[in-house]
Amino acid sequence: MKFMFDKKFVKLGRSWGVIIPPWFLKILDINPETDEMTLTVQDNRIVIEKK
Repeated sequence: MKFMFDKKFVKLGRSWGVIIPPWFLKILDINPETDEMTLTVQDNRIVIEKK
C-alpha cells in the first residue's frame, strides 16, 4: 500500500511540524491521543513508527 501527498512545514512555537490528516492516521491505525511514535532518519528520510 502506498499513499503520498505533499505537505509544508508549519511553525509551532520554536519548532516546526507537519500536520497529518485524520484519514492518514486512520489508515495507519494511529490514535494521536494515546499512541507513542518513534522517529528515525534513514537514507535522508524521516520514518515514523508506532511503538
